[in-house]
Amino acid sequence: MTEEYTASKPIYVQIADRIVREIVRKELRPGEKLPSVREMAIQSGVNPNTIQRTYSELERMEIVETRRGQGTFVTENQEMLSVMNEKVQREIVEQFIRNMKELGFSKNQMIESLEKFQDE
Repeated sequence: MTEEYTASKPIYVQIADRIVREIVRKELRPGEKLPSVREMAIQSGVNPNTIQRTYSELERMEIVETRRGQGTFVTENQEMLSVMNEKVQREIVEQFIRNMKELGFSKNQMIESLEKFQDE
């Protein structure tokens, strides 16, 4: 299940973003073990060093924790998970607003569009 990666962002960041989205969507639960570095490298079609860097970055951000001899686990810190959810939501909304402004839509048109599509 190798993935397509864009050149605009480092691969380890793209993989970290994917893991964060899986946590936000609750596909990965608090306390759940992530695949080993080797397994994730095979699944992602990248070098194990890339996954190690991904896991290190997620650990630095306190999204995962590594337990010596056991593996890497999604944090169980509910405050951190809540902050992460809010950050992802804010990024999506900001990107939506930027895109709509570039297309020339007004604030009222954006709100109308959201209400229209939510009702469908």
